[in-house]
Amino acid sequence: MSELVRFGVSLEKSLLDKFDRLIRERRYTNRSEALRDLIRQELVKKTWSEDLEVAGAITFIFDHHQRDLLNRITDIQHDYQKLIISTQHVHLDHDNCLEIVAVRGKAGRIQDLTDSLKAIRGVRHCSLSMSSAGKDVR
Repeated sequence: MSELVRFGVSLEKSLLDKFDRLIRERRYTNRSEALRDLIRQELVKKTWSEDLEVAGAITFIFDHHQRDLLNRITDIQHDYQKLIISTQHVHLDHDNCLEIVAVRGKAGRIQDLTDSLKAIRGVRHCSLSMSSAGKDVR
């Protein structure tokens, strides 16, 4: 377990009041937990901007009736197979499928994979949820 360090922070009352409302809305038990999450979030962004090793999930919805779409998705995933940890395919209804692709690797390559999937005709929505690879945000 890491060593805890206490420190003081000076804020304008109005800013602190807004922060307190935010942490109540998000159901944090105290300011420390909320601050830790904000710091971690910024460290994750920094990791991504520096093109370091990261992890994430690409989620996209597509029309499985679109001609040759499944082949194009599979081809792209094979091109990026070193990044892909796993995939999950879900049938939402008669026309729509959801695919979740767990990824790990360099941030820029993961963004390239996301952009490649997003650009395929028949993909209705595609988003990337990013995180760190767990090494630098403790």
